[in-house]
Amino acid sequence: MVTVTGGQDTRVSLAALLATRPGQRPRLVYRTHRARRADQRKGFIEHEYARFLDAAHQQLGAPVVLVWDNLNTHTSGAMRELIAARDWLTVFQLPPYASELNPVELVWANLKRSLANLTKHNITQLTALVKTRLRRMQYRPGLLEGFLAKPGLDLTPLR
Repeated sequence: MVTVTGGQDTRVSLAALLATRPGQRPRLVYRTHRARRADQRKGFIEHEYARFLDAAHQQLGAPVVLVWDNLNTHTSGAMRELIAARDWLTVFQLPPYASELNPVELVWANLKRSLANLTKHNITQLTALVKTRLRRMQYRPGLLEGFLAKPGLDLTPLR
């Protein structure tokens, strides 16, 4: 999350997943969310994550096995219901406080480094820049492979 000054829109939140499939290049799928000051919850809420996962499923054209951190929205009762309603979705939770096992954390670190020392005057400019930087990452399969390899998780399909 990055905060800017001025105007009613003060935050842009991001959701992303790194998808991998044997024999194919990894894929980065992401969505942005702009929270307004009046919003009770500043980030994505359950139904927005569900829409994101539905879109990712369509884009990837395959069942999704999701390895997720323990953000409260990811583990809520409402989210469990939304997950249960999707037979193409299997979810595994990472252990608490294990951000080093989450490859998407490396995406965020890379994105934040690329935004360092840049000044944007409003949320629209910041959102456009974030999307541009994420789009660039999408076309760098070696970088995405590095994000997936760094945590040392075994991504070999089970047979």
